[in-house]
Amino acid sequence: MKLLRINESLGQFLAADGDYAAIDKISKDDLLRLIEFTLHQESLEMDAYDDQAIKNQAHQVIYKSIFQKLNDLRQRRQEFIDESARLFLDEYERYRE
Repeated sequence: MKLLRINESLGQFLAADGDYAAIDKISKDDLLRLIEFTLHQESLEMDAYDDQAIKNQAHQVIYKSIFQKLNDLRQRRQEFIDESARLFLDEYERYRE
């Protein structure tokens, strides 16, 4: 599954309906959905950021930022999941008593 792609010199993201939409139209809900995919899907793809391939400057800024954040989250995915589980466990133990 490809979350981010560069197509026709524009940055695009995978929208909720399964089609690709322009990266400058991304909403908070779209970002949260992309984060969920990043954390829970084993195989996903993103086109690497390339300022020469994206002609629109707004798309460059947004695409680069989202790509970097999702890529970083993907690399630290297990650490994030473990830390979240540990926080949940602490709260669970506190309320259980």
